[in-house]
Amino acid sequence: MRAVIQRVKGAVLSVGGAAVSEIGAGLAVYLGVTHADTPASAAAMAKKIAQLRVFEDEAGKMNRSVLDTGGEVLLISQFTLYGDARRGNRPSFTEAARPEHAEPLYMEVARLLREEWGVPVRTGVFGADMQIAQQNDGPVTIAYEC
Repeated sequence: MRAVIQRVKGAVLSVGGAAVSEIGAGLAVYLGVTHADTPASAAAMAKKIAQLRVFEDEAGKMNRSVLDTGGEVLLISQFTLYGDARRGNRPSFTEAARPEHAEPLYMEVARLLREEWGVPVRTGVFGADMQIAQQNDGPVTIAYEC
């Protein structure tokens, strides 16, 4: 499982011109799933997202998590994180899991963030052509793989 995690002041996800998910301050998380991922991968990813300390404390140090700040998460499925462009200019996506494997694990990360960690989560529409408008904060962007 691979994620690009961005600290945001807010984000809106739209499909077909209609807003379907919106968050205030928190994290925009682009999540890719590969063939070898399991529910244990989803649990590890949810834990990392919930506990990642990328928000500033009173001293200006990145020492607070989305849990500490009461922030939200916008979780966006992103199979292109497994794009491989080492050969030629057209990426190969053979390392990305098929939708029937990826979607349940994507939804499991969302469920775990909500139910196990108490983080408000909004999701995208799996497999849809989504447009995301976000206001990056910092910017702070972390790539993580588990």
